[in-house]
Amino acid sequence: MVLPRLRAVSYLAPNWFGFYQAITAYLGRVLGLETQLHQGECDPLEDPLLMQDRIDLVFICGLPLIRYCQVVSDQLQTLVAPVMESSRYYNRPIYFADVIVNADSDIRVLADLAGKTLCYNDVGSNSGYNLLRQRLIQEKYPLNFFGKTIQSGSHQRSIRWVVEGLADCAAIDSVVLEQELRDFPEFSQHLRVVAVLGPSPMPPLVVARHLGIPLIGQMQSALLQPDAELQRAMARVGVKRFATVELEDYRVLGQTKSDRFFVSLP
Repeated sequence: MVLPRLRAVSYLAPNWFGFYQAITAYLGRVLGLETQLHQGECDPLEDPLLMQDRIDLVFICGLPLIRYCQVVSDQLQTLVAPVMESSRYYNRPIYFADVIVNADSDIRVLADLAGKTLCYNDVGSNSGYNLLRQRLIQEKYPLNFFGKTIQSGSHQRSIRWVVEGLADCAAIDSVVLEQELRDFPEFSQHLRVVAVLGPSPMPPLVVARHLGIPLIGQMQSALLQPDAELQRAMARVGVKRFATVELEDYRVLGQTKSDRFFVSLP
């Protein structure tokens, strides 16, 4: 097939967008293709470009990936996922949800959040919503556990709201939180982690099946053996290596109910 340009989209936190640009550019160098990457501005299930199979490469969280594949079953396949350098990730393609509070608060454990204000990025988020919801159900907390819930729209905004005292707590993708603290080290003195949820399979790099088996194989091999330029980009965000992952690795995320446990419906 003739592929004039590798078209990519990221539905993940913008503070890693530069890294996704480095990956996309690297694949362009290896494959001899022009590349185009943009930040997704809507839910994958609502993105017409993706639904029309006009995207080649996708950076996406595992939960929306599985939900998308439940609707469109034969379009996408997983390629690789990052493995972080930090020892907390056990050299595996996993991440956690860190429940953060303001360091000046008297909140020490999850139970102390009763009646407090939660901010969350999106109800479709595994780290920002789903994992916390699961923990509350497992530990039999009441449906009205939080006094108030507000949607921030992004992990980075949730972090700032907790720092600024606009919300008492938020569950944040651990990789996003670590990068935000690298970018804004002054936040460290204002935040404290009171619970760690997970682990969950790391958000994967996903490709469209229309690329064909030979090209997909080339892309996977290239990412498993990154060049010096991509390795420098990996080091900047704390990525140790890439690991192959399968769609089956993410299906566990879609086995939980999708009802709104602590968010009041309008």
